Amino acid sequence: MLSDHKKGETYSIYLLIKAAEKRTTSKGSPYIRLTLTDRSGEIQANLWDASDQDVEKYIAGRVAYLTVLQDEYQSKAQLKIQEIRLANDNEPGDPSLYEISSPISKKDLQSQVSDLLFQITNPTWNRIVRNVLNKYADKYYDYPAAEKLHHAYRGGLAFHSLSIAKLAIKVAELYPQINLSLLLSGALLHDIGKTVELSGPVGTEYTNEGQLLGHIVIGDEILVESAEELGFDLHSEDMLLLRHLIISHHNKLEFGSPIPPRELEAYVLSKLDDLDAHIQMITAALNKTERGHFSEKIFGADNQPYYRSNADLPQNND
Repeated sequence: MLSDHKKGETYSIYLLIKAAEKRTTSKGSPYIRLTLTDRSGEIQANLWDASDQDVEKYIAGRVAYLTVLQDEYQSKAQLKIQEIRLANDNEPGDPSLYEISSPISKKDLQSQVSDLLFQITNPTWNRIVRNVLNKYADKYYDYPAAEKLHHAYRGGLAFHSLSIAKLAIKVAELYPQINLSLLLSGALLHDIGKTVELSGPVGTEYTNEGQLLGHIVIGDEILVESAEELGFDLHSEDMLLLRHLIISHHNKLEFGSPIPPRELEAYVLSKLDDLDAHIQMITAALNKTERGHFSEKIFGADNQPYYRSNADLPQNND
């Protein structure tokens, strides 16, 4: 496993090619930027002087056998490839053996989301959420929540949304003035546009729609389509509030929202979304960091390193 190795080690390992991008050096030499993964994490490596055959061979979704030196570049772990080939038929070449996926199984994700729907007591929001999740179920429970930054693994979209919904319940217990039905609806649907914005869990890229429109605009379009299908008035307060949660959940214009939160549940959703994303990013970096040391710089967390303490978490005796 990748997590078993440290800087300076040379070893051989089977890894899934999660992404492969053809690039050119400043001197015009072609190379492939590889993102490689197993269930313990992911790492990048460059295949220098790549031929056309290499570009055709080493593509996302295939398993490769590599001999590598573990190194780092700009404070981030990186592999130097010494040898590489695709896994043979008699070797462990099933991509599912190496995919990082949600810590909760797809079946459990579906079950927990289904249970939450009963807490959405507003009939308009309940029917909208059910309609959208039924329509996009195949992608919702398989897609990542991002290409790289956070929850960038199979099932990450649903796991991220479910985590925010669970946080919403806890926050609403402390602040009874919060409309839990609205906040849960926004939590479950806030990133639904990523089912169109992203290409899928393997070799994740931004689609043309994703690059031209973005998941916030796409998500609002999905809500509008569902409302029209169900015969709901788009100008009703129920629909305006739910649409507002979707379009404002990135909080600020510079972060991608066309309008900032102007309603309590919208403000809470934007904060819970940011909190869950940052906890996941920081945790992923700390899991690759030795105790008593700082992590690599985390781009999505203000490009800062984070310290992994020597203190152990308290044991849960429940």
